[in-house]
Amino acid sequence: MTAPGPLRVGNASGFYGDRFDAVREMLTGGPLDVLTGDYLAELTMLILGRDRLKDPDLGYAKTFLKQMEECLGEAHDRGVRIVANAGGLNPAGLAKALRTAAARFGLPTRVAHVEGDDLGARFPGALTAHAYLGGFGIAEALRAGADVVVTGRVTDAALVTGPAAAHFGWAPDAYDALAGAVVAGHILECGTQATGGNYAFFTEHDPAALRRPGFPLAEVHADGSCVITKHAATGGVVDVGTVTAQLLYETSGARYAGPDVTARLDSVRLRQEGPDRVRVEGVVGEPPPPALKVGLSRLGGYRNEVVFVLTGLDVDAKAELVRAQVEDALGSAKSRPAEVRWELARTDHRDAATEESASALLRLVVRDPDAAAVGRALSGAAVELALGSYPGFHVTAPPGKGTPYGVFEAAYVPAGTVRHVAVLPDGRRLEIPAAAGTRDLADAEPPPLPEPLAHAGPTRRVPLGYVAGARSGDKGGDANVGVWARTDEAWRWLAHRLTADAFQELIPESGPLKVTRHLLPNLRALNFTVHGILGEGVASRSRFDPQAKGLAEWLRSRYLDIPEVLL
Repeated sequence: MTAPGPLRVGNASGFYGDRFDAVREMLTGGPLDVLTGDYLAELTMLILGRDRLKDPDLGYAKTFLKQMEECLGEAHDRGVRIVANAGGLNPAGLAKALRTAAARFGLPTRVAHVEGDDLGARFPGALTAHAYLGGFGIAEALRAGADVVVTGRVTDAALVTGPAAAHFGWAPDAYDALAGAVVAGHILECGTQATGGNYAFFTEHDPAALRRPGFPLAEVHADGSCVITKHAATGGVVDVGTVTAQLLYETSGARYAGPDVTARLDSVRLRQEGPDRVRVEGVVGEPPPPALKVGLSRLGGYRNEVVFVLTGLDVDAKAELVRAQVEDALGSAKSRPAEVRWELARTDHRDAATEESASALLRLVVRDPDAAAVGRALSGAAVELALGSYPGFHVTAPPGKGTPYGVFEAAYVPAGTVRHVAVLPDGRRLEIPAAAGTRDLADAEPPPLPEPLAHAGPTRRVPLGYVAGARSGDKGGDANVGVWARTDEAWRWLAHRLTADAFQELIPESGPLKVTRHLLPNLRALNFTVHGILGEGVASRSRFDPQAKGLAEWLRSRYLDIPEVLL
């Protein structure tokens, strides 16, 4: 038998709210077999949970339905299958709405969905509780002839492993091939982050090309290797650097575990194959762990904030005065908020030419289980000072009522206790068995450090970002920061210089926290996990940058003594 040819899998969404026109752009921009979209994140599950509280028929990504109403005909005409996790908390409801839309347009679109991830009955205190399922439910739906498959909570990579397993006929124990597809899926999942978006070295590329990056696609082969590229004549850039940055995004150690396979990130090899073409190969897979991750979101309480503007001279004294005044007022309130946090951002400039550039910002955030404690109490404490505080008193906006915030937690359940079900286009329900072979997730043996940079010579004190790229993101309450070097010499210096202790010196906020460092020599990369820096997760909004998106760029801006030979 002739082996199947490569599978061309594109991406048209990295989050709920991504570029609306991307679906049409990907369908019309060049040949594709499958178009995927990732609509779910930890924060999104909370948003969808609140939607469902208002209307039990909702709970899915409404944007995706609108995109499909515009593009189902295009996908049908071009023979492109659609796979997306836009079902959120209600994949059956989204599938029904898609069938209605297809019938309205006279299209013979066959729709399937995947369910079983909802574990709310096991976690009664949670607003949402969903297990991360793998890709074999998607695979069975495609094998049954589905043109569109929508899911609830699956791993981001499952949107690629499912179509690839269906196309190539991979068995559940084809670990290396599955691991390769996991890596391809991880590279695609965040859309234009693989094609030059949010890229550390963006200044080295044509600004016009980066103005509107095209979305990525992967040419997946039968052995799990792939080529990452994009449609011709679209913006952005695909090179080893942009792919490395996305590979490091929101991962931690060498073992990247999922419900189908554990992919060894320390085995990944990248090679520039041509303009906007990066080959990804050599990925080793291991059996998945016996437990599935469950994402839990719940309402954590209420929050409010006010930002005081401090202009001109004596900024520190002004901040001290208003802080003491507000603290006195809150202290006399019947119910002081459980959490009160102040942060002074010195955005002011000396002898500034504009009032805005002469001003600093003093941010006050309060949180409490009781809405009243963060509502009127804060409003009164802040607004009543308008004529009796520091000179030039004003705020960016008056505080209003307290708003609810969410908390994300992770739990784990035995994989065999979760019913993973593919609901096929003809209505049949096919239960997907849990992985037969599993292996407890153990830390990989740390790879040896490279030889130190010999004869480094004189140094110059410059930002780390002169020689290293970085990208950061959130995983629950933790932040991950991936840092990579672009030359062997820079890697030999970086691996020895940027220890976990050095990281904590450069990022003082991480000083009292646990910081774990992992080496990925094939990528010339380090990955740091900063445990607990995000509190109870992005939805709790406990930090200025609640998803740690800018943490990597802060790190790159810090000064080190760097050998001149690397500059």
